[in-house]
Amino acid sequence: QVQVVESGGGLVQAGGSLRLSCVVSETIFSMRAMDWYRQAPGKQRAMVASINNAGSTNYADSVKGRFTISRDYAKNTVYLQMDSLKPEDTAVYYCNVKRGASQYWGKGTLVTVSS
Repeated sequence: QVQVVESGGGLVQAGGSLRLSCVVSETIFSMRAMDWYRQAPGKQRAMVASINNAGSTNYADSVKGRFTISRDYAKNTVYLQMDSLKPEDTAVYYCNVKRGASQYWGKGTLVTVSS
């Protein structure tokens, strides 16, 4: 029912920046939480950043001070601003949306950071 589409990935050098976007097909006012996860080849998926319906945010220790999650209600979009990127940030980044007891995933966008 709910469609989630990520975009904004690409190839950047270490120290560079990218902004990822997650567009949701329904109003994000109704969402309990919106999260960004990432998964590198051969590794498990891990949460990077989250924001709940009150605007509270949480970040993985590995990205604190470098990544920022935010919302735009008018555009039904959640963003992940990534600064000071490191090679270990290389992964497919996924947007996860929680509504009621359900959750929805996008197909991911690839971020590659070269050294």
